[in-house]
Amino acid sequence: MPRKFLKRYSPSAKTIRENRALSMLGEDLHKPSLWILNRNSVARAFAIGLFCTWIPFPLQTVLAGLLAIYYRAHLPLSVALVFITNPITIPPMFYFAYKLGSVMLGMELQVVEMDLSWHWFTSILGQIWQPLLFGCLILAIVCAAVGYFTINTLWRKGIKERWKERAHKRNERKRDRET
Repeated sequence: MPRKFLKRYSPSAKTIRENRALSMLGEDLHKPSLWILNRNSVARAFAIGLFCTWIPFPLQTVLAGLLAIYYRAHLPLSVALVFITNPITIPPMFYFAYKLGSVMLGMELQVVEMDLSWHWFTSILGQIWQPLLFGCLILAIVCAAVGYFTINTLWRKGIKERWKERAHKRNERKRDRET
């Protein structure tokens, strides 16, 4: 796993602790398990971040942060992964979730004319909320599981490769000494 890459782009523990908006979390932000990059904390962070990505409501990042604290996952990574959903990705992601939920619930797809206004949103939400939330839940669970197991597998594979490299170098040094 690109541990150095994650360390380079993650905000420091000091930066997060000094953030006024996060001061309500108090001493919980000082737990070392939230800042250590290891296989378990990163895999949990991916599961949490990818799960929260599919929540179709505001405050996804707050929930991701609280879940990271509760499950002792890497906090910055959990929160950063939520930003997969952004103004560009939200429409196709949630349309796919709505479509999946409609198919799985056996409901007809609603043909909806889009008008980005609060009135449109509140009026259409009454028609589509069940398949949208069901689709989001299914995708959240699947993405979280895939993310968790993928990170675990890649991390272990990387460790095995490093062990093989070390063993190979040791054997080379041993052969060089013998000759």
